[in-house]
Amino acid sequence: MRSGGRGSLGLGLAVGYLGLIVLIPIAALAWNGLSQGWGSFWDVITQPEVAAALQLTIVLAAIVTVVSAVMGTITAWVLVRYRFPGRTIMDALVDLPFALPTIVAGLTLLALYGPKSPFGVNIAFTRFGIGVALLLVTLPFVVRGVQPLLRELDLEAEQAAASLGANQWVTFRRITMPQIWPGILAGSGLAFARALGEFGAVVLIAGNLPFRTEVASVSIFGFIQSDEPQSAAAVSLVLLVFSLVALAIFDFMERRSARGLG
Repeated sequence: MRSGGRGSLGLGLAVGYLGLIVLIPIAALAWNGLSQGWGSFWDVITQPEVAAALQLTIVLAAIVTVVSAVMGTITAWVLVRYRFPGRTIMDALVDLPFALPTIVAGLTLLALYGPKSPFGVNIAFTRFGIGVALLLVTLPFVVRGVQPLLRELDLEAEQAAASLGANQWVTFRRITMPQIWPGILAGSGLAFARALGEFGAVVLIAGNLPFRTEVASVSIFGFIQSDEPQSAAAVSLVLLVFSLVALAIFDFMERRSARGLG
């Protein structure tokens, strides 16, 4: 009885906390974005400049997610399977985007790869530059999702496959990949959602050029500066819906993959 009471209290606190921090702000955003009706909402998000910003954001987020999934898996593999000088430092650097303020990351990228780049490389105010900024802030998700699964992976199955003549690629595809696939999916879902709404890392390097480098988060900021909070909320609501749908899809795929392993 006592443990049941504690469980109910814990459940109530968790639900209340999530409601206060997540559900109420989401509801307020939806209310604000739709406060002037569906017609006004549709007019805002179908403006050519806004539509272009949303399209660019979604496309870049998808590309960044694919690159993060591939490179994050490779990075996790190297950190788990190999021992080399500087490995601890490399492992710690993976978490740097979590600790570094995103505006600082954007400023750093602008200093390194902007008009005054010490390397003579200028990717500022380009879509490629935005992609690099998004890759930086989404780096940890897949790496940290895959690492624990690789550490727990039983190496005997891989060794058995190798003894039967399977090459490294076949062994990875048939034995290792199914085991780490849930981690790749989980990290990819978080990376996609993060890339959709990222602002700090891209606001400086994007340049906010309409129809060229203006992403949705910068468009929202522009609406706020122009004292159009309903328009800003409308665009934010679109990003929120895409994020929730993407997370739901990735979560479904992850659960299905995990059940297949079980």
